[in-house]
Amino acid sequence: MMIEKNKIDEILFRRQRIGYGITLLVVGLLIAALFGLNTEAGVSSTFGMNVVGSQAINIPDISVPSQPLVYVMAIVAVFAGTFQLARGVRSTGVLVGVIALTFVVSFLVWATQDKSFNLVGMLSTSVVRATPIALAALCGVISERAGVTNIGIEGTMLIAAQVAVISATLAGNLYVGLILAILAGGLVAGIHAFLVIRFRVDQIVSGVAINIFGAGMTSFISSRYLESNIKALNSSGTFPIISIPYLSNIPVIGSVLFENNIMVYLMIGLVIVLHVLIFHTPWGLRTRAVGEHPKAADTLGVNVYLTRYINVILGGMIAGLGGAYFTIGSVGRFDEVMTAGKGFIGLAAMIFGNWTPVGAFMSSLIFGFADSLQVKLQILRIPIPSEFLLMAPYIITMIVLTGVVGKAIAPAADGQPYEKS
Repeated sequence: MMIEKNKIDEILFRRQRIGYGITLLVVGLLIAALFGLNTEAGVSSTFGMNVVGSQAINIPDISVPSQPLVYVMAIVAVFAGTFQLARGVRSTGVLVGVIALTFVVSFLVWATQDKSFNLVGMLSTSVVRATPIALAALCGVISERAGVTNIGIEGTMLIAAQVAVISATLAGNLYVGLILAILAGGLVAGIHAFLVIRFRVDQIVSGVAINIFGAGMTSFISSRYLESNIKALNSSGTFPIISIPYLSNIPVIGSVLFENNIMVYLMIGLVIVLHVLIFHTPWGLRTRAVGEHPKAADTLGVNVYLTRYINVILGGMIAGLGGAYFTIGSVGRFDEVMTAGKGFIGLAAMIFGNWTPVGAFMSSLIFGFADSLQVKLQILRIPIPSEFLLMAPYIITMIVLTGVVGKAIAPAADGQPYEKS
């Protein structure tokens, strides 16, 4: 049995070695053909390292020769592909990282040839835009670690976003809106948990129903009440930017991480707290046991149903926080279907992050970067239709899922109803 498993592993590694090796070679050739040949010789690309109005200490901008750097990236990709074909690297993350780094750097250098591009400003925006995606991913992590699939995150976030802006506007207090949005997210998730745990409703069907209900209900309320009563119901304002003393003075990092509103800080804090809870506490051990082998956990005295209820509701509260970001954390008003698929992208980030809080956060930064990049590139007026730039975050989602699904290992009991014998 062990010999057969080793043979299967070797076959899979050989396929990975060949597949990624060819991909890297193709990426290297594409970089040379698309960007190298279309980059003007003798010009430079300038990347701004300071944000206007930031408290961070200013440092000099970075200026690099455009065409030579593009060709260097092409050579790196080709070399990595050749090495992968000859020897092979088992780490998928390293290989994906090389592909992304060489292509993105080449693209940015080509797009900014003979121009200036504020790199730190884009990184700061990437963290902000990654916030709702990361919160959606954390909702998925805590729920699926207990064995319950929740694809209703999108609908939950929409409902919470609307609850946040209406309650904050009526109360004249953003924190009231934040608290009620979190509770609304927990309530919606509680309904999902009740259906799939108590009545063993198909978890995908329940999640889809939440998404449909959330989109329909919020759109109806928006068109029927909010659009005609903007000042009274749909004008909450947003949380102010909070600069953390001393830390915000650090060059680059200060303006990226330590000059944000409370929503971003809560997201980062949740990543740390959930990582500790899931992997370093008895509660986390019980959660993982329920998600991997609920019958064994039940035999050892763990209340499988209660654990799943708690995790799903906590996940919904996190999604509620993510929904509040869209209104009281970002624009100060509610627009129909304003989540724009961020809940689904969060699920992709969860899978790419291998169902871990830190991995989900890092993956969310990739999607946040893509979302921020398409906005910045429109400002640079590069010769690519704006419609294609708007597609960038969703294209990245499909690429990630295509390359990761089947390789990432979900909790063994994820999506499976449990019936106590």
